[in-house]
Amino acid sequence: MLFIVLYTLQTSVGAKTEAAATEPSTDARLRAVRTGDTVYQMPTYTTKAQWETRKADLRRHILVSAGLWPTPPSTPLNPHIFGRITRDGYTVERVYFESFPGFYVTGNLYRPTDGKPRHPGVLCPHGHWEQGRLADGELGSTPARCINLARQGYVAFSYDMVGYNDSLQLTHQTDGPREQLWGISLLGIQLMNSIRSIEFLRSLPDVDPDRIACTGESGGGTQTFLLTAVDDRVKVSAPVNMISAHFQGGCLCENSPGLRVDTFNVEIAAMMAPRPMLMVSATGDWTADTPRVEYPAVRSVFALYGAEDALAQKQIDAPHNYNKASREAVYAWFARWLQGAPPDAAPKEQPYKMEPVQDLRVFPDGKLPEGTATGAAVIESMIAAAKQNLEALRPRSHADLARLRELIGEGLKHTLCVTAPSPSQVACQMHEEVRGPRFTATRLVIWRPSVGDRIPGALYRPTPGRRVTSATLLIDPSTPCGASGGDLASPSPMVAALLRRGHTVLCVDPFLTGSARPADWQGRPQARFFLTFNRSDTAERVQDILTALAYLKGTIGDREPNLVGQGEAGIWCLLAAALRPGLRRVAVDARGIDTSNDESFLGDLFVPGLRRVGDVRMAAALCAPSALMIHNTQGRFGAQWAEEAYLAAGTPHQLRIENRLHTPESVADWVR
Repeated sequence: MLFIVLYTLQTSVGAKTEAAATEPSTDARLRAVRTGDTVYQMPTYTTKAQWETRKADLRRHILVSAGLWPTPPSTPLNPHIFGRITRDGYTVERVYFESFPGFYVTGNLYRPTDGKPRHPGVLCPHGHWEQGRLADGELGSTPARCINLARQGYVAFSYDMVGYNDSLQLTHQTDGPREQLWGISLLGIQLMNSIRSIEFLRSLPDVDPDRIACTGESGGGTQTFLLTAVDDRVKVSAPVNMISAHFQGGCLCENSPGLRVDTFNVEIAAMMAPRPMLMVSATGDWTADTPRVEYPAVRSVFALYGAEDALAQKQIDAPHNYNKASREAVYAWFARWLQGAPPDAAPKEQPYKMEPVQDLRVFPDGKLPEGTATGAAVIESMIAAAKQNLEALRPRSHADLARLRELIGEGLKHTLCVTAPSPSQVACQMHEEVRGPRFTATRLVIWRPSVGDRIPGALYRPTPGRRVTSATLLIDPSTPCGASGGDLASPSPMVAALLRRGHTVLCVDPFLTGSARPADWQGRPQARFFLTFNRSDTAERVQDILTALAYLKGTIGDREPNLVGQGEAGIWCLLAAALRPGLRRVAVDARGIDTSNDESFLGDLFVPGLRRVGDVRMAAALCAPSALMIHNTQGRFGAQWAEEAYLAAGTPHQLRIENRLHTPESVADWVR
């Protein structure tokens, strides 16, 4: 039996969260798995400012999930345009250029022969037709679209999806844990190709750089609204047969890890506002509900700008397509917004003849230019470029450190898909209390009412009358809730050491650890592209640490808490500390992690994109200037970035890197 879950996406933008009185009986995250076929509802945005804040955050999120954050440096396109064929009213040429060094975008350039000096430019990404950009059938024809656009006065560029036709350096199935770890995905590569294709069109002398449009169908529709979401240089768009509230795309090239955590295609498509957009749908596919569901949802965002006239929808009675009727709807939309035609103008498609495939192919014999990298060599070059980009961000001054926080801090936040909540966004329920000889321990549950998560824990407080010197959050998976043998009256050695030094100690069991793991647990329900829609276990644990820090901060007032991570929790705590600036003192167990080896991040610690934002090395750098001790490194933790960051902050004495594993007593001394 198929169950469809209806999700209303949560957003904290401009919202006031009230602490719920009722403690959740289970953690909603254990069973609630989002998928590409889940039915989603558009959040309600009441002001333009509220939406603009959300839009900026979404833009960063898309770029991070696509592996395009920090933005790769712009490199020469080195375009090759050749093989011109002249026909009635247009020409067609073969094109290839480099979206990044050594990687080619391939396609065809269609130009008018009307003699005018400047024309609007139109990007034409294609759908998953077997022949890609060279498909020419009743349901879809890229040549028909481009020939007619050229005859109507546009310069049109149709380009290959990765692995189609002349894009031969990688297959359309390029994927793997290591690629994901470095933020490399088909979606990201194709989005970079589209961004560079804008630059290619704008560089042409016969193209008006201020009149760029984009239209594509199916997977090309996904590419269209992703491109318009991150690049304002696209002034008009027409995504065809893709924007749906109940289907988010079925291909690797539409599903990079993290992309749709807490969002979906309709919200992403709405980022086009207030620029003109035509939503083309069909009665025979997943866009059948567009007139009554997706279109009103997107229109609500356009209304915030008073730009309802800039959005329209056209539904075609047909199966999944970009057929003649769909194309004519797009011709009319482009004529209105790019050529100043009246709203009721209706350009008709003229008869056309596609050139022989061999005359349109960029590499008709399948041979790439000599020395071109393919397969694994391409991936290695991308990883090398990512490493070089990180090296360029090494902080050497206060300004560099601020830039590091802006870029890597944001990148890490969106890579993990976490937020640092305020104390008012966190609720707590106290349970039984146990009194020890010099302390009181109370079981508790912390949760965020807007999410329905559930974090069990225990709060240890020195006996009233004893001096309280500080408050510390302790994460130690080896001792659930900080209790030896589960008995709060017998605190773990680390808790006991902190209590002796006058600390209030909060211990919590993050996601699926200790008492947060059900006895009958069989694993999270899996679905295709699971990490596109759901956080990894590591990310959920980092989130729980941030939530617990917010609760602890709310209980101690103006003071900042300390953070201690033992065992495998050390790395989780280091990632959390990077996103929670201002902590008083932080001590984490590195467990001998080898930061020079990708294998260290491919097991239980796996988070897609983590290496691209500098992993735990950059996290340590982001902790500056707070006091930070990383111990049990066993000489394998790359500390150079952290050392330079603390030097740039003027606090090198606040960083301590230790090869050996510290005892609870020595850790407690450091925190004191």
